[in-house]
Amino acid sequence: MATAVVRYTAAAVTDRGRKRPSNEDAYGYSVESGVYVVCDGMGGAAAGEIASNLAVDEILRLLRARNQESSTELPAAAESAVTAANDAIFSRAQRNHRLSGMGTTLVVMATRDQHVWVLNIGDSRCYRLRRSRLEQLTRDHSLVEEQVRMGRMTPREALYSPLKNVITRALGTQSRVTPDVFELEAEPGDLFMLCSDGLTRELADGAIQNLLNRDEPLERKATHLVEAAKKAGGHDNITCLLVRAES
Repeated sequence: MATAVVRYTAAAVTDRGRKRPSNEDAYGYSVESGVYVVCDGMGGAAAGEIASNLAVDEILRLLRARNQESSTELPAAAESAVTAANDAIFSRAQRNHRLSGMGTTLVVMATRDQHVWVLNIGDSRCYRLRRSRLEQLTRDHSLVEEQVRMGRMTPREALYSPLKNVITRALGTQSRVTPDVFELEAEPGDLFMLCSDGLTRELADGAIQNLLNRDEPLERKATHLVEAAKKAGGHDNITCLLVRAES
């Protein structure tokens, strides 16, 4: 059994990168409510920025309102919040043709004591650093990732594929969407990272692991990760949200 975690600390940094004219990523968190969100929007005429911010705001609003949910009720509440965020984006696009097709990726982490649930849609990710080793908790909903899982493409081929930006599941682009849900228990010292693909496309897991293992405050870690991704190319918006479990 994992030792009960009594508190979490968090820090986040976002940057538009070196190539994009604006930042369509969004993030938000409430340590008190145990909810952490990162989104990466898509769509023209600033629609991606609208979608990502709408998703973050809706998830935080709903899960803050249900702050007293027990650990058995929280997973259903989190899935319900994701459904509501999807409805909000989809209906907004239906009402305004200039926003047609807008959507966003989503990765959410919800905590209650040592219990942790991670929900994702698209290719924004959640990782866990435990005892200095990095592990990817989520699986991308992307065309190349599905090809890799079926053995039709190697990870290296996926990295350089012209189709690497094609995602197969997004929030808000259809009337219904289902997130993947991962349940786990945190241990004191665990460090979780929620991020957009602007970080993981530029930095290999080994580089991320080395930066997360530095002995420095969370905000400095997040800043160094984002700066490293910019230095490596910064082709997309970059967002990094770090959450540490403490006893």
